[in-house]
Amino acid sequence: MKASAFVYPWDVNGDPEAAGRIAALGVGQVTLASAYHSTRALTPRHPRHRIVTAEHAAVLYPADARWDGRELRPYAAGDWAPGDAYGEAAAALAETGLEVHTWVVLAHNSRLGAEHPHTSVVNAYGDRYPWAPCIAQPATRAYLTDLAAEAAVRPGARGTELESLGWYGLAHLHAHDKTGGVGLGEAGQYLMSLCFCPACRQGYGDRGLDADELAAAVRAALEPLWRGVAADEGWAGIEKLLGEGQAAATRAWRDETARTLQEAAVAAVRAAAPAGFQVLLHADPVSYHCGANAGVDPAHILSVADGVVVPCTGGPDPLTPFAEQGRGVLAANFTVVSGMGGSPGTLAADAARARALGATELRLYHAGLASDGDLELVRSALAES
Repeated sequence: MKASAFVYPWDVNGDPEAAGRIAALGVGQVTLASAYHSTRALTPRHPRHRIVTAEHAAVLYPADARWDGRELRPYAAGDWAPGDAYGEAAAALAETGLEVHTWVVLAHNSRLGAEHPHTSVVNAYGDRYPWAPCIAQPATRAYLTDLAAEAAVRPGARGTELESLGWYGLAHLHAHDKTGGVGLGEAGQYLMSLCFCPACRQGYGDRGLDADELAAAVRAALEPLWRGVAADEGWAGIEKLLGEGQAAATRAWRDETARTLQEAAVAAVRAAAPAGFQVLLHADPVSYHCGANAGVDPAHILSVADGVVVPCTGGPDPLTPFAEQGRGVLAANFTVVSGMGGSPGTLAADAARARALGATELRLYHAGLASDGDLELVRSALAES
């Protein structure tokens, strides 16, 4: 089964051994970040540094003239990824025979929200989420679509993986995050992720809802959760808290908004890409879920993109809803960094289980972050499969 490892440019640039070490794992492909959010990353083998701090979301290559004069535009990276950091790393990786695909993070950008607050998701209490651009706003949609095309189709890339191409909500690992004091569950996460910016208020109105009344209903529905009363899980829990009619209308608006953005972004990538360029989405088979793995309808997304990348470390089986469609690439994504909750020692068995559930490829998160011991376990597991 084809395997690809996630990599940052700073894992490779300045380390002459990095590309060969990654190729020696037994992967045939790397998924190399070309547009990425802010992060602090360990580089346990790099000869020049051990910590990289990416201070804000940025493109890791020189942006082109399409952004001239536009209010919303990608930010250049600082000294953590200067110049064409992506291109330098891609060339080194390709020289070892690895196929290079781009890794593009889209609707997840704290600096965008800080500098342009009107672009952010606004919850029912009026709080803005600067890390979460509202994907219903026309200017934000145009920005994300153009960013997808530019960041995906880099010289020499054979394909792309688009992350965060959908709704982002409350759940977010944000600097010293302290939002876990109340167990919100799926229902609370959904309610706290509903957006009430002007575009979304209009969208609710188009579906027969009064936005002010809906916001009040959301706040009332959340009150038991603040008191520590657990909500029922799944969509049934959301319907019970908000009412079936209001819940259905909000989901219809959000599902349509995400679907049409995904269609537009994939179309823009295809228009810019050479023939045979592969387009995958990081995806969750539950359409009302928010986050880096965008909630999607499996049948719809596999009619738009060439396939999906699905997180498979822990939790219920997310592969079957996609496998049932009988088409497209289905890449099972496993965390192989022990310190981040991964289990590289069980990778061979996990891969076999994923294959039995319909997975056609593997994704390994993350070749740059893992220890030497973790990487040796990965190498052994791939040699077995």
